Amino acid sequence: MSDREYHGKEDEKQAEKGDEKWHRDPLSAIVWAAILIWIGVVLLIGNMGLLDNLSILGRRVEAWSFGFLGAGAIVLLEVVVRLLVPAYRRAVGGTLVFAAILLGVGLGEIVGWVVIGPLVLIALGVSVLLRGLFRRG
Repeated sequence: MSDREYHGKEDEKQAEKGDEKWHRDPLSAIVWAAILIWIGVVLLIGNMGLLDNLSILGRRVEAWSFGFLGAGAIVLLEVVVRLLVPAYRRAVGGTLVFAAILLGVGLGEIVGWVVIGPLVLIALGVSVLLRGLFRRG
């Protein structure tokens, strides 16, 4: 068997392993589908003018803010499921940071970046502190 044929079969095996990973962990696919559906629904409602008169804390809220807030909530729900269901358990640090970013972008327009910026720094500091305190081995 030539070197090219050997590596070609190895690449096929790697691709099959990647496909198996998606079949074993459909949670990521469900989360991304839910995010796309959520943002689509929010933008549709916004384009229909149903969000035009909505204001929170005296500020007019755009559809994109609701889209980001909902997406952040969906990703947070994924983190909770991954922590509670052993079949879907894996590291959630990056997912949690992604959720925080989505929520921060969504809340930035509603609450204001003057509040969100310091809260993000506080959350990152607490995360680093907890990771240092509870690090294994």
